[in-house]
Amino acid sequence: MAIPVKLEVFEGPLDLLLHLIDKNKVDIYDIPIVEITEQYLEYIKQMQTQDMNIMSEFLVMAATLIDIKCRMLLPAQEEEEGEEDPRAELVQKLLEYKMYKYMSTELRDRQVDAAKNLYREQNIPAEVAAYRQPLDYEELIGDMDLTKLHEVFKSIVRKQEDKIDPIRSQYGNIQKEEIDMEAKALFVEAYAREHREFSFRKLLEKQTSRMELIVTFLIILEMMKTGKISISQKEIFDDIIITSNV
Repeated sequence: MAIPVKLEVFEGPLDLLLHLIDKNKVDIYDIPIVEITEQYLEYIKQMQTQDMNIMSEFLVMAATLIDIKCRMLLPAQEEEEGEEDPRAELVQKLLEYKMYKYMSTELRDRQVDAAKNLYREQNIPAEVAAYRQPLDYEELIGDMDLTKLHEVFKSIVRKQEDKIDPIRSQYGNIQKEEIDMEAKALFVEAYAREHREFSFRKLLEKQTSRMELIVTFLIILEMMKTGKISISQKEIFDDIIITSNV
């Protein structure tokens, strides 16, 4: 039996099919294709539109339904193994459309709810905005102390001294350029940001001179003080691990 419908209610052929399925209270996985096709074609007859793009979409679906209806009405033959239900592809499209429709409705509802929220402009006193939480040095350092750091520093210095050739060292002192403290600090900070977590010992071992060792050690202490890095050690004699906080 034909049912009266209105074009403006539906956004496309799949929307109409879902309406007919809900209207007839049928299982989407077991669509009574003959009845649904008749109702769909009745709707096509009632369409009043000059938009050929819209008409073409509904007509293509009408042809699809008629094709499925014809295949369903053919005399029953011995079913081949793995033969697919003619309605399977249509059911899959309907399920996908139903999911997207639900998602669009959910997003629209969220947009409506969001439009009801009003926000006042930030109005924080300059003193409050400039406030920074004081650093808890005990928490920052944890179970580490300067003694442990100093022990690592001394062991690296001894390694540097062992690299000195005792014979060539007697030839005279070669004056080197002074270490640029600011440039070295930038290097260590960049190294920390790049590696995020690294060995304190390995960082010191990368230095090529005693002066570089001292400068790097002082920079590490300063970065600890300002909270740019944290240090940890799992066991007493394990390597000290530095973690970047920037």
